[in-house]
Amino acid sequence: MTLPTRTLGPFTVSAIGLGCMNICHAYGTPPSDEEAGALLNRALDLGVTFLDTAAIYGLGQSERLIQRYAMRRKAEFTLASKCVMDAPDGKTRVLDGSPEAITATLDRALARLGTDHIDLYYLHRPDRNVAVEESVGALARAVEAGKIGAIGLSEMGAGLIRRAHAVHPIAAVQSEYSPMVRNPEVAVLDACRELGIGFVAFSPVARGMLARGVRDDRWDKHDIRTTMPRFNGENLAHNLAVVAKFEALAADLGHTPAQLALAWVLAKDEIIVPIPGTRRIAHLEEDVAAATIALTPDTVAAVEAIFAGTIRGARYAAFAQATVDTELLPGEELA
Repeated sequence: MTLPTRTLGPFTVSAIGLGCMNICHAYGTPPSDEEAGALLNRALDLGVTFLDTAAIYGLGQSERLIQRYAMRRKAEFTLASKCVMDAPDGKTRVLDGSPEAITATLDRALARLGTDHIDLYYLHRPDRNVAVEESVGALARAVEAGKIGAIGLSEMGAGLIRRAHAVHPIAAVQSEYSPMVRNPEVAVLDACRELGIGFVAFSPVARGMLARGVRDDRWDKHDIRTTMPRFNGENLAHNLAVVAKFEALAADLGHTPAQLALAWVLAKDEIIVPIPGTRRIAHLEEDVAAATIALTPDTVAAVEAIFAGTIRGARYAAFAQATVDTELLPGEELA
């Protein structure tokens, strides 16, 4: 199949990509390796040409699964991965943006992926102990060495984006963006437009909230939403009441909530490529179908009206918020 395409730096990719965290990490019990492999190949069969992973996903397992099940079809997709967040010993998570750590993480990633080249390589988070110029410099040398094709940034604000871009052209910036999470609109999207940088929207269905995947806070102990204030307690009860209005709008339009969320993200700007993640092929097929949905300006505005100032609870717990540099919305809660 062929999907509509968009541009990320030097790459032309499907308008909807696939985030590859869910296949091994973060949202409770992951699928089996075989189920993950079937999902990856179904994505490629559907015309998805952008796979996004990271060293920290499953402590390297996401990269290993891509090597095992998808790299034989590498000519069909653009591959992105990430450094800085890693587990060098295979057990302990660290955040290290030093050039030495970046080089070591990249070399391990290349080995896990069974390749000598990764198309797009991100700094997964800013390291407040290392100047972003030093971290980007390490990736610039990796570009020169042919190990990576282009440089990306994740969860960084406009100031760091401009500093990084001054060292080496940045192809893409990744951050959370959905009808429910609008932080990139503060400054990041404007910086990307100004500098000619693509924007990759992770969690475009709000970690399942906009895909009928959240109904209560009885989380699996391995689910990262246990620590996220807006997904728990009274905050969640309030937010689900807001989401019910969004679900009603989607039903009126003849779309699923996930499709309406993805179509909204796509409608916001041609520079944006959403990368929903999932463990289930049915959800994957539902998501990919959103690539051809065109929303009217009135529908885009109706979606935004539902969520304007209505969501309660911080996006991250304090310990996780301390690792990102994204701008806050006016009045946004931090706890």
